[in-house]
Amino acid sequence: MNFKKTTGQSMVCLWDVLLTALILIIATITAFWFFVTVPENSANIALVYITALVLTARFTQGYLYGIAASVVSVIGINYLFTYPYFQVNFTLTGYPVTFVFTLVISLMVSTMTTRIKAQADTLVEREKLLMDAEKEKMRANLLRSVSHDLRTPLTGIIGNSSAYLDHHASLTEEERLRLVAHIHEDSNWLLNMVENLLSVTRIQEGSMKIATSLESVEEVVSEALIRFHKRFPEADVKVQVPDELLMVPMDAMLIEQVIINLLENAMVHSGSRLPAELTVTCSGAQAAFCVRDYGVGIAPDKLSTIFDGSSYNPQSSSDGHRGMGIGLSICKTIITAHGGQITAANLKDGCEFFFLLPR
Repeated sequence: MNFKKTTGQSMVCLWDVLLTALILIIATITAFWFFVTVPENSANIALVYITALVLTARFTQGYLYGIAASVVSVIGINYLFTYPYFQVNFTLTGYPVTFVFTLVISLMVSTMTTRIKAQADTLVEREKLLMDAEKEKMRANLLRSVSHDLRTPLTGIIGNSSAYLDHHASLTEEERLRLVAHIHEDSNWLLNMVENLLSVTRIQEGSMKIATSLESVEEVVSEALIRFHKRFPEADVKVQVPDELLMVPMDAMLIEQVIINLLENAMVHSGSRLPAELTVTCSGAQAAFCVRDYGVGIAPDKLSTIFDGSSYNPQSSSDGHRGMGIGLSICKTIITAHGGQITAANLKDGCEFFFLLPR
């Protein structure tokens, strides 16, 4: 491990030395061009070398290379571009002062550039740590939701199947059908959650990036409704999409899963028999999707945490597997990976979920 670390550091140092030399060579060639074409304006030569110092300090590690480039630049100006040429002569009138001030300016530029670069690196590192912390929080909330939402339907399936097997002979036909119906319902809900989890695996771990392609919003909405009605054949949804063709870069399967999750949330939790509404509009450089219901709305204390996977109650009833935690948490993960935003709000009658995708 130490050998690898030492080798890596040596490679970085070698690269910095070569880069510094390359920048100074290019600066010297450029200065010669100015010296030949515009000999009466020698200030251009100093500006060329100062630019070289800034670049050296920007693209190398630490102060050493910038300081070394400063010394080489001052000596190079004296040796190559000050009479007598190709001689180092600090005895010229006023040159010692020029040498000192040029060196001081060069060192100051090098130091300031290096510090700015170090501050920028610190900010990038801090931003990375914040992103990692946010991802870890999202992962923890997701796991907490999964542990709850998977356990409850499995418990229902095991309980109902055990009751059916143990008391099959004494149960009426109606009671048997009721148990099988509960098992079927719990199995479908479990399948839905597995589909949600499989959707998340399409998002690259760590980078939160996805492969997108231009998709027709109308086709994506249509496919999502087909999949949704397979699960809820009796559900009534009013759909409104733009008349013109709206193409948006997205992962179609993931956005379909978001729409299904939001419609399912409206179907299960609204407590209303009125149709849910799915509306898509074009808003400048973004496509806006809105799922609205006319039910009981969202508890005010849940609005701020509804997308972080913590919107379930561990002490809930046996219907607790119908919690909103995992589905909405995955919706946020998918929309965030697309570079969009998702929000929820209570209305006078019901609530709406609203997400934006960049076009």
